[in-house]
Amino acid sequence: MDRTEERRAGAALVRESKTFAQEDLATTWRLFGASVAVYLGFEAVALFAPWWPLQLLGAVGAGLVIVRLFIFYHDYLHGAVFRDSVVGHWVMVAYGWFIMSPAPVWRETHDYHHRNNAKMLGASIGSFPIVTTTMWRRMKPRDRFWYSVARNPLTILFGYLTVFIAGMCISAFVRDPKNHWQGPCALAVHLASIGVVGWFLGPWAALVGVVMPMFVACGTGSYLFYAQHNFPAAELRSREAWTYHHAALRASSMFDMPGWMHWFTGNIGYHHVHHLNHQIPFYRLPEAMEEMEALQDPGRTTWRPSDVWACLRLKLWDNERQALVGWDEARAAS
Repeated sequence: MDRTEERRAGAALVRESKTFAQEDLATTWRLFGASVAVYLGFEAVALFAPWWPLQLLGAVGAGLVIVRLFIFYHDYLHGAVFRDSVVGHWVMVAYGWFIMSPAPVWRETHDYHHRNNAKMLGASIGSFPIVTTTMWRRMKPRDRFWYSVARNPLTILFGYLTVFIAGMCISAFVRDPKNHWQGPCALAVHLASIGVVGWFLGPWAALVGVVMPMFVACGTGSYLFYAQHNFPAAELRSREAWTYHHAALRASSMFDMPGWMHWFTGNIGYHHVHHLNHQIPFYRLPEAMEEMEALQDPGRTTWRPSDVWACLRLKLWDNERQALVGWDEARAAS
């Protein structure tokens, strides 16, 4: 199939998917309200449980629910939920500040990501950088160092500091103060919340009630975003050969996980479906995959340690192998 035919096939698939790109606002509000209630319950455990292991459990639970709530925000900015709700709009604006990812910077980088996912070159904005093995050999030592830092597992684990505070709040503002002034303001609000909770309930409460949930949420979200496009079966293409349909179905993963984790992560594991049509509300992604035959054979990954390592070890794109490879394969090829 040549690129013109592939584009036609992709456009037909997007048209078919529009059946599922219909929001039920009552369902959106019901799911959002239930999620907020669960979050508040976990926060109460984190702040007031009489036994510190329970407090830690509450902090982890609250962090995972923050991931779910982020999916509402993510879908809102895609126009998938809260489409005609003024109240929903302002709730989402407030949530963007809460998660230290104000709408202007997220929309700027994430929209670019959707238009350029899996494109060599051009896919790095709004995503983790990726270069070919040939480009890696030609890079200056300083550039190699920062590239390896960007793809280091610790950078992903500490997404609270690296992706959200440094990236969303500070770096975006330094790059464009006029359009991204909300970033430092959101960071100030977050630091103030740590201070207020610490003042009234003590430093431990600030740690388990504010810092730890955000650390869990940002680290989990950063890894999800990484593994959704950096997995062994991912297929990248040159700018000339790239098509939107191929990038969605062959360079965006299906993240298999238990049902309870699909709940916490807002079905974002159905990432190939989301990339095909980002206006499908997250609660309809499983339905779309089940009913559309073309969506049922994506590249897959899981939370199993072996699969997590298989994703994290990938560093470069090898044009000869047509695959993502690790440092060892790249050195052997050179």
